[in-house]
Amino acid sequence: MTQTQTELKLFTFDEFAEWYPNDGKRYELYDGVIIEMPQPTGDHTDIISFLLKLILLEIEKLNLSYRVSSSAFVKTPNAKSGYLPDMLVINHDNLVNEPLWKKQSTLISPESIPLIIEIVSSNWSDDYYKKFADYQSMGIAEYWIVDFEAYGGRVFIGNPKVPTIFICELVEGEYQMTPFRGTERIISPTFPELNLTAQQIFDSVAV
Repeated sequence: MTQTQTELKLFTFDEFAEWYPNDGKRYELYDGVIIEMPQPTGDHTDIISFLLKLILLEIEKLNLSYRVSSSAFVKTPNAKSGYLPDMLVINHDNLVNEPLWKKQSTLISPESIPLIIEIVSSNWSDDYYKKFADYQSMGIAEYWIVDFEAYGGRVFIGNPKVPTIFICELVEGEYQMTPFRGTERIISPTFPELNLTAQQIFDSVAV
């Protein structure tokens, strides 16, 4: 990620939302600092498209009032950070309780966000530490860390490093991280009938 020219000023989320330009780039707010996010790679986009298709099928099968988005913001409770997750599942029924949804496409309530998915890139510590801590403190029930390039630290994905997907489930206010690799079937609390392995996600990348 790259710090923008606005780095000398700390922004509130409201200021960030008002500033946000329509220039085709993606920005996030990290503790008051505006960060320009790198454009997704083709592999990154392949995985998101693959997961989007499968999760939409699960939503339809279970007849849930959920939507899926890759363009909605999540604002932290202290209003110092605002993230644009790679994918989030939205509880459409709870949007009436979201004061920033209509004008800013922004969610602040964990009841509105059953699941967040982040695809790990070279700035892997954001997903494993910063966003992990913020999503946990917000009370997001389920958070996926999809590390298909094995970028993460060895303390997480082993030595030698192995592509891994972590399903982080909120239990008594803390995330319990469960790793999935190879042909292990992913266990999702939000979508318990999901028939999907880690390898299927990794194989969705075009060769």
